[in-house]
Parts: sequence; structure tokens; C-alpha cells
Amino acid sequence: MAGTPPVFRSPQLEDALAAQDVAAVAFALRHDVVVVPRLATGRKEQEQVRVFGRENTDKRILLLFSSADAYAAMVPDEKTRLVMLYDAPKLREFIEAHLDVLEQVFFDIAGPHTMAANPEDLLKALR
Repeated sequence: MAGTPPVFRSPQLEDALAAQDVAAVAFALRHDVVVVPRLATGRKEQEQVRVFGRENTDKRILLLFSSADAYAAMVPDEKTRLVMLYDAPKLREFIEAHLDVLEQVFFDIAGPHTMAANPEDLLKALR
């Protein structure tokens, strides 16, 4: 019998973003999951985080979402929208490994309750 498919949503993070409560966002990230865009690599065993950047710069922006629906709102015209769930240790590991190129982190960038964080500050909140 197949297992229950994952739910790509964090009600705790949704509520924290709706309240624009920085402490509640940090708590949700430490104790729940966050939806992370995934690159289409063709191989599930090589899941890679999709980051975004401006042209002519080596700096990147990490976009995190409270749900797969919030990600879909950002990329409505994309036919393939892949996401994965990260917990606090996995998110902390990713940010630590890429801190030198991450310039900003945005939550639910398509709204309605967008928030931004400095990667260093987010890392501190995850520790």
C-alpha cells in the first residue's frame, strides 16, 4: 500500500506570515516545514533547490513558500512547478552551504503576506 503523499503546505508559516510576525515565522521554520522550489533535473535523487538571481551578478535570492499554491502564484505560466519540503536542519544546511552567494530570502513573494529576511539573520533564527 502506498504511503500518504506529502502535503506541501505549512499552516503555521501561513499564519505567521499573515500576522507579519517575525518571531512566529522563525518558530514555524524551526518546528514545521517550508516549501522550497525544486529544479527540474530529471532525477529525483538529485533534488536541487531552485534559486533566483539578477542578471550580471553572482548573488542569488532564495524564495521560500508557505504552500505549493503560494509558489504557483509566483510562476502561474510555468507548466512544471516542482517543490520539496525542507525542515529546519535541511534549510539551515542549505543556507550555511550557500551563504556566500545568497543576498536575500523572501517568503511568499507573490503575496499577499510577503516577508524578507537577510540570510545571516535567518540562519541565526534556525540555530
